[in-house]
Amino acid sequence: MATEQLNTSGDLKPARELADGMQIAFSGASQAYQDARKALLAEEIELRRHATRLAKQRQALPPGPLVTGTYRFRDEQGFDATLDDLFGAHDTLVSYFWMYGPQRERPCPMCTNWLGAVNGNAVDIKQRVALKIFGRSPVGRQYDFAQERGWRHLDFVQTVGDDYARDLGLLNEDGTENPALVVFRKDGPSVRLFWMSQMRGEMADPGQDPRDFPDIASLWSILDLTPHGRGADWYPRLSY
Repeated sequence: MATEQLNTSGDLKPARELADGMQIAFSGASQAYQDARKALLAEEIELRRHATRLAKQRQALPPGPLVTGTYRFRDEQGFDATLDDLFGAHDTLVSYFWMYGPQRERPCPMCTNWLGAVNGNAVDIKQRVALKIFGRSPVGRQYDFAQERGWRHLDFVQTVGDDYARDLGLLNEDGTENPALVVFRKDGPSVRLFWMSQMRGEMADPGQDPRDFPDIASLWSILDLTPHGRGADWYPRLSY
């Protein structure tokens, strides 16, 4: 609560003032390195603060549109389900539509990387919200791949028919798919869209790989900590 009061009252210390207290772990750092690292730390603090403001802005969104489509799903036990059923005991549903439709021999490598990262946190996430992974392939096919990857904590759901994918703009005319992170919220007996990723490939900045924010998976975030970064021509693969 104290942090929230600071954020709303504008009493935060300047990022540069906080960064000036930084200590370099090893002796012998040049003055140029110390100065550059302090300047970078100040920017990192500002980025953290901006991300916090974004989260609050997202949480303050007014009620989203009602979901009126009668979408059908098949859950992890092979039972037919409605969107409402997928919430379980929660009032919030976090869903990810991954690119593993019946026309694909293997799933999208980036979707696979994303799911691998989320699998490690799924048990904790599901204490607060429902978490479901949507795919156009049969549930059994999705679970076969999950077993191959060693994913134990993700709940896969088949979107029966293509109404859901088409209505959300996730199925292209040529049959290819787009991934989507979508958050739904219950509103009494109804379901509303709370938030959906809206960053498309054409929104990428010049010279950058199209990506979303916040970046849920750790792949690029970790590589961005390294001297050579993510590289211009490297992409994750399903096997090495």
